[in-house]
Amino acid sequence: MGFETPKSGDRIVITASAKITAQTGVEMEALTAVSVAALTIYDMCKAVDSGMRITNVRLLSKTKRPG
Repeated sequence: MGFETPKSGDRIVITASAKITAQTGVEMEALTAVSVAALTIYDMCKAVDSGMRITNVRLLSKTKRPG
C-alpha cells in the first residue's frame, strides 16, 4: 500500500498491489484495498472538507506469472 500527495496538495494518490499463487485473478483484492483506504481517509477528513470525492479507482496493470 502506498500513499502519495502531489505538490498541488489537492489529492492523495493511493496504490496497492496483491500477489497470489492460485489460478484466479487477484485484481479485486487490490481494488478493494485502495477503496477501503480511500473511504477511511474520507471518513477521517469529511468534517474538514465536505466536498471531497473518491475518483478514478482503477486497475493500472495485471501480470500473469508463468506457472
